[in-house]
Formats: sequence, structure tokens, C-alpha cells
Amino acid sequence: MKKEQSIDIDQAVAPGLARRLAAMLYDTLLVFGLLLLASMVVTVPVGILAGEQASQALAGNLLFQLWLALVPPAFFLLFWLKGGQTLGMRSWRLRVVREDGAALTGSDALKRLLYALLSWLPLGLGFLWIVVDRDRLAWHDRLSHTRLVLLKKR
Repeated sequence: MKKEQSIDIDQAVAPGLARRLAAMLYDTLLVFGLLLLASMVVTVPVGILAGEQASQALAGNLLFQLWLALVPPAFFLLFWLKGGQTLGMRSWRLRVVREDGAALTGSDALKRLLYALLSWLPLGLGFLWIVVDRDRLAWHDRLSHTRLVLLKKR
């Protein structure tokens, strides 16, 4: 994979809400698929070895819940650190960069992830903020000093 180049923020176009939501919907479907796969990796062998009741009892198991809770953050962090794009973002020509246009560091990606959760808490108001923000930035963009940019068509 080729090295991600820095983006000239002064020339970058910030995507609108519709494009962001479309990428989020795409990524949500992918994460649901990964959650299904992650749960099957554990429940199928347990069901084969210990029976269906043992497999169903996993739902209340704290380690199993933790395993599943790690899937969405891992998805976003790995993709953001490996090129600045999830598959949904790639489909909609979006890339996440630092406010200086450079690629995200691990710390940047983790901050963005945590602040994105904060943007969802008040019924998604942090995301809807894009509509009124002069730079089309969501709360988590501002707080994490990152931003989404719209890439040019190839």
C-alpha cells in the first residue's frame, strides 16, 4: 500500500452531512457483519463442544461482551491508521486527516473515536452540527483536531 500523502487543508473541500451519513451507513453494515463473524468465532465452537445451551449462555459472559465491544473500535482505528479511510469512506471519497492535513497518529485516531461517541450521545447533535458549522466540522472533528476531506475523483 502506498504511503498516504499530506492534504493541503486550504484547498480541501469539507464533505456535507449527506455524504458523511452515507459513509456511516456503509460502515455500520460492515461492522454488523464483523460483529456477526466475531460472535460466530466464539459461539460455534462452544456450541459444538459444549452444546447449544452453553453457546446461548455466552450472551451474559463479560469476556464475550468485551470481545464484541472491541470490534467496532478496532475497525475504525485500524482503517483510520492504515490510509485514513474506512471502506465506507473510500466509497464516498472521504479521508480523515489531522487539521494540518497530515495522516492520523494513534493518539489522533483514539481521540477522534472517543469524541465521536460524545457526538452521538445527545441524539447525534454533534454530527448534525455540520449543518451550521462554518467549516462543516462535527464536534468530534473540532475536539480531536481532525477533519474529513472530500477527495477528488480519479
